[in-house]
Amino acid sequence: MGMRTTAEAFIGRITSVSTVDDLETALHTICEPLGFEYFALSHHIDVARAGGAAIRVHNYPERWADYHDANGFGVTDPVHRASHVTSVGFTWSRLPEMIPLTPHDRAFMALGRQHGIGDGFTVPAHVPGEARGSCSFANGAGRRMPHEMLPLAQLVGAFAFEGARRVWPARQFDPLASPCLTDRQRDCMLWVARGKSDWEISRLLGISEETVTRHVKQACERYGVNKRTLAVIRTLFDGTLTFGDIFWR
Repeated sequence: MGMRTTAEAFIGRITSVSTVDDLETALHTICEPLGFEYFALSHHIDVARAGGAAIRVHNYPERWADYHDANGFGVTDPVHRASHVTSVGFTWSRLPEMIPLTPHDRAFMALGRQHGIGDGFTVPAHVPGEARGSCSFANGAGRRMPHEMLPLAQLVGAFAFEGARRVWPARQFDPLASPCLTDRQRDCMLWVARGKSDWEISRLLGISEETVTRHVKQACERYGVNKRTLAVIRTLFDGTLTFGDIFWR
C-alpha cells in the first residue's frame, strides 16, 4: 500500500471513530505501516492528578507508563517540553538542538531506553484554551528510525490528536464557556502584557486611568483570578492574545 493510500485510509478511519477504543485500535493499526512499535497520544499535564479529564492513550510498556505517571513526568518530560517550541514533528535525537537538557532530562531518556523505548517522533498539538499535547511514535531501543515515513507520521499524528479531542468523554473544554473579553478589556490587557502602567495605558488609549483600572479588574474577574499577571497568562492560553501581540515590533 502506497503512502498516499495509507494516509487516506487512516484519515477516513480516524474521522469516523466514535469511542476511545476505536481510536486506540486505529493507532495500533497504523503503527506497523509507519514503521513504529509504540504510540502515545496525550495532554502534557500530570495525568494522575487530572484523572480522566486528560487525553491519554498509548501502548508503551506498562512498567514505563506507571513510572512516568507516578512521577508526574507529563509536565517535565523533555519530549513534551521540546514540542512546545515547534509546530512540526521532530525526532527525539534532535532534543539537544531544541531545548537545554538537564542531567535529569538525560537520565530520564536513558531510563526510557532501559525500559525498551528507543528513538521516537513527536507531533505537537497546540489548541488555544487547552493544555498542550502531542502524538508520539517510537520504536524499541536499537531499531532504526523510519525517516522515509515521517511525513506520513506528521499527518497521522495531527489527525489522531484531533480525533482524540472529539471522542474523549471527560475532556474539560467548552468553547462557549471560555471567557470572552470586550474589545476595550482586550486592549487594556494587551498593554498590561507589554508592561505599561494604568496611567500609561490611559494615555495610549485616550481614556481615564480609572477606566483602565476598571477594565483590567473586569478582565481578571472574567478569568476568575485576582492578579493581572495571571489574567495575561490566561489570555495567552485561550488565544485572546498571542506572543506576537505582546512582543510586537
